[in-house]
Amino acid sequence: MAALSQAFEREVRPLIQIPGAVVSGYRERLQRQLLDLGLQLDVPQLLVLVDRNPKVQALLIFWGSATQPWQLIGASPVSTGLPGRYEHFETPLGVFEHSLFNPDFRAEGTKNDLGIRGYGRKGARVFDFGWVPATKGWGNHGLSVMRLQMHATDPDFLERRLGSAQSKGCIRISASLNEFMDRLGVLDQDYEEELRSGRRLWVLRDDRRPSPWSGRYLIVIDSGAAARPAWALAPR
Repeated sequence: MAALSQAFEREVRPLIQIPGAVVSGYRERLQRQLLDLGLQLDVPQLLVLVDRNPKVQALLIFWGSATQPWQLIGASPVSTGLPGRYEHFETPLGVFEHSLFNPDFRAEGTKNDLGIRGYGRKGARVFDFGWVPATKGWGNHGLSVMRLQMHATDPDFLERRLGSAQSKGCIRISASLNEFMDRLGVLDQDYEEELRSGRRLWVLRDDRRPSPWSGRYLIVIDSGAAARPAWALAPR
């Protein structure tokens, strides 16, 4: 597990250094979310937690289980939903399962009419969590559905904005964090089970080195911060 933390610190940019007391608070929120859903994770595994609060915008990877204390592997800034425009949603709160019911795919690296590569560089993995209920950020701000994805963003124009709400509701991450999660199979528990059954999965890269603790859960919370914490990275 220590080697995984060292790899995160070595490979992922930008990094967030979160004080221990704050990590403990996130750990408690994580455990509460799992308990509320009756999820008893008996086997140690990796789990991704995102704080969508506009003043925070952070992703934390934890390792643990119901019997092993959850330990922080590393943290990095993200961009979640920015309400106020048509088809912009609030990134939904809750626990979301990463599974083959909603298969991942890879970015084509094409640019839109503004010259932006919405999914990042060609080949970047798009982690798909399927259609989920979400609050609209326009109109009557009622409940609708959106496709929840976690993906890289344009490295030249948008990655510098990580740490602030920017997306249409999905979770934007850095290219290096995308690479780390992809190569080490952070949320690939379902995919690993399929591989063991003999199925070939085109979306998995040939050079991957999956962790023995691949998980499947993404948790999105809002910490309610009223001001940007000193440890939270502001967009560049």
